[in-house]
Amino acid sequence: MASVGTSTPPSGVRMLSEKTGGPLLVPLATPPETSTPIANPSLTAEQQSKYDWLLERVKGWTEVPSTSGKAGALTDNEKIWLSKESLFRYLRATKWDRNEAEKRLLETLTWRRDYGVDDLTADYIGPENETGKQVIVGFDKQGRPCHYLNPGRQNTEVTPRQVQHMVFMLERVIDLIPAEQEKICLLIDFKTGAKRTNTAPGIGQGREVLHILQAHYPERLGRALIVNVPWVVWGFFKLITPFIDPLTKEKLKFNEDMTQYVTPEQLAKDIKGGQLPFEYDHSVYWPALMKLSDQRRAERFQRWEAGGKLIGESEDYLKGYAPHGVTGGNTEAPKEQATSADA
Repeated sequence: MASVGTSTPPSGVRMLSEKTGGPLLVPLATPPETSTPIANPSLTAEQQSKYDWLLERVKGWTEVPSTSGKAGALTDNEKIWLSKESLFRYLRATKWDRNEAEKRLLETLTWRRDYGVDDLTADYIGPENETGKQVIVGFDKQGRPCHYLNPGRQNTEVTPRQVQHMVFMLERVIDLIPAEQEKICLLIDFKTGAKRTNTAPGIGQGREVLHILQAHYPERLGRALIVNVPWVVWGFFKLITPFIDPLTKEKLKFNEDMTQYVTPEQLAKDIKGGQLPFEYDHSVYWPALMKLSDQRRAERFQRWEAGGKLIGESEDYLKGYAPHGVTGGNTEAPKEQATSADA
């Protein structure tokens, strides 16, 4: 990738621009080679023991409870979700309280069933994103995919589908997290749009989204960069601050120079300092994102089957980075993606 401060776009973007004769219209599939993932600290013997205990407990689950009549045996999608790293995320989120981690894992599985996370479709959610109010494009300096929220592009009235839209896009950005990485970079630009002057969500909706993020997507937020914050939004953040976990608060950066965290070549040009020539065209971007997400999921499933369909499988193996799964057996993994979603 070009060095910080140059106007030369990354190679994948150059290739795409040459191919299309225009701006970048699709998500980038891989981070630049210069990105430097932050590794989790080495495990202590006690932490490894707690993980081993939790893994055995999860393997013994025979049924996922439900509050809406959806109780039943673990599905394949749920077993894949119960990866080695997923168990570790819940252990870290509960400060290594193994009983609390088990409780929260099961609560999340129940929530995912009752909420219908895997039942949300691109056709149903699509109208919420026609103006590009949520976009996944580029990677930060640690190789975390950038998930942009643009409240000023709001195009719908308040309904449950707005929150479902957030959940749907979280699932898509998780699909794009590369190997050796577990977290995302959230970029929120409160710049007002042509038709919206108040870009702050309602307090009820804000608390619902915050609860979902903290309860059911723990250890997924690497950093949140928030710019163009108007006074109304400051008031909103003050209202929800008591509900924000202290560790999450530390990750919130307000009105800072985003190029400290995302190189200009990977930062959308709509953001100050950004040079990534991305433009949102729903008719192009939306199917490209779905294609890339579906392909990643299909490849992970193929690797999971090849590795023995195990609970507690390694995510680096499922992403095609590690040559074998947790059992140590060699398996053939699908080839890696190209550098852009339309390649």
